[in-house]
Amino acid sequence: MRYLALCCDYDGTLATHGRLLPETVEALERLIASGRRLVMVTGRELADLQSVCERLDLFEYIVAENGALLYHPATRAAEALASPPPDEFVEALRARGVQPISRGRVIVATWEPHEAKVLETIHSLGLELQVIFNKGAVMVLPAGVNKATGLACALERMGLSPHNTVGIGDAENDHALLRACEFSATVANALPKLKEAADFVTTRDHGAGVAELIDALLEDDLASYDARLERHHILLGTAPDGTEVKLPPYGQNVLLIGTSGSGKSTLATGFLERLAHQRYTFCVVDPEGDYDAFAGAVVLGAPTRHPTVDEVVQLLTKPDTSCIVNLVGLPIADRPAFFASLAPRLQELRARCGRPHWLLIDEAHHLLPAEWEPGPLSLPEQLKGVMQISVHPDLIAPKALCDVRTLIVVGKNPDAAFRELGRACNVPIPTLGASDLEPGQALVWHVAAGTQPPVPISIAPSFTERRRHTRKYAEGELPPDRSFYFRGPERKLNLRARNLIQFLQLAEGLDDDTWMHHLRNGHYSEWVQNSIKDDSLAESIRGVEQDRQLSAAESRERVKEAVEAQYTLPATASPPDSPKASAREGSSRKPPSP
Repeated sequence: MRYLALCCDYDGTLATHGRLLPETVEALERLIASGRRLVMVTGRELADLQSVCERLDLFEYIVAENGALLYHPATRAAEALASPPPDEFVEALRARGVQPISRGRVIVATWEPHEAKVLETIHSLGLELQVIFNKGAVMVLPAGVNKATGLACALERMGLSPHNTVGIGDAENDHALLRACEFSATVANALPKLKEAADFVTTRDHGAGVAELIDALLEDDLASYDARLERHHILLGTAPDGTEVKLPPYGQNVLLIGTSGSGKSTLATGFLERLAHQRYTFCVVDPEGDYDAFAGAVVLGAPTRHPTVDEVVQLLTKPDTSCIVNLVGLPIADRPAFFASLAPRLQELRARCGRPHWLLIDEAHHLLPAEWEPGPLSLPEQLKGVMQISVHPDLIAPKALCDVRTLIVVGKNPDAAFRELGRACNVPIPTLGASDLEPGQALVWHVAAGTQPPVPISIAPSFTERRRHTRKYAEGELPPDRSFYFRGPERKLNLRARNLIQFLQLAEGLDDDTWMHHLRNGHYSEWVQNSIKDDSLAESIRGVEQDRQLSAAESRERVKEAVEAQYTLPATASPPDSPKASAREGSSRKPPSP
């Protein structure tokens, strides 16, 4: 479910003349039976509310006093969420002839037309208070306290995100409540301005209108109204005509395909930035440590230790928390099994609290490889909000591609990516005839569009300078297809360097002919640029390769200096594989040579 909680105002919304009607109670009970939860958000004082509403037990939390008081009906615990105005403020109001005055744990309230005297009193005493109106009521609260702030406290206690809530109200003080919820609704008797701001206006008033909203919620989780929620959509880029191209934040499964260095990381990082900005949570499964520097998430795992599934799930149970699962410390062969254990646990977490809103699987062919089938390998059914990133669709297990609804292609030969997805999913694809895409360009295609052409976009820039120079490249383990292989001029060797440390260590023990063979053919700079993805280091090494006056020993030293200038290498390092071991492993794999 997308919407796990309904957050309702009381007077004028749930209540008719201050009371809950039996048919309203019945609708609320049906909502609870569906597994959803209820929160009441009201301007009333708690004692007053208890005297008129006999079914507070239906609500997991009551946010009373317009956001200033939190009440838990199950335990009858009440908690003030702000400090009340001083006694002298109430005394000054009475001295000015303001009557009646109602005082709660925090709130002080009166009625129009006393608002002018209230504002004068606040100003004369120099207090940091605000005035909020509610159909003739004049409510005084500490600055910054409203229905939205109170609801945020309730949702935090419930372990829910505002992105999984629906709010409904009727009056001026409900603006903050409706803005705080992913989906906003009003009853038919609501004020015109509130109706204008709502996603859904019921045809019936008061509690009957709430019942109407509940019926729509139970029917299809409000999917029929998704088109009204474009304000929540996540920007991908801009079409040639200037139109912004976006993705809905819910229900999408995306495949992002592109060759190394083609812009996959730029698009994915920008997408994560915008998710974080809009406070959607995410879990990035990161086989290569590419996202360690992302500021909007907690990183679990390191080159020397991989995270456990329990650690990931425990972290993500915290509201507003996103996670980067760094698997550099986990052997490549063990990564599919790790993900097969993690995915259903994430599905369980989503069913319970709606989070994480997105799952990003980087280098998906490592976690869902086409050839790995010890059992049914697929994402759990109904696991939506997934972005898989890879080089080619045919490297990913076909079952993992069945629910892909949007294909994004960057880099070289986009036609191949479309053909591969079409074969894997048995869906009709458009005929492109497209040339290689320029850096910063992408094609966006929705499977439902059939043979209609994809939309070309300019990728929205990422505002995070994603740190590429991580220790991963120094001491982690690059996969076979991104490792460097010292083979020599006659290809008699097959020494694999899994990272920069091993590259430098193997280079020290090489014969001069092998070292110079790769140097003169530009293999070192090519590897650094395409596999390490470090243009600056590649350029420095290219300068060494082009200097024909350097001896083998001098060029080795210059390359080593270039690497150490940009990477913090460990003081001590594990020795690289022996030549025999490397040759044995290389003979079983057949990765491309430089």
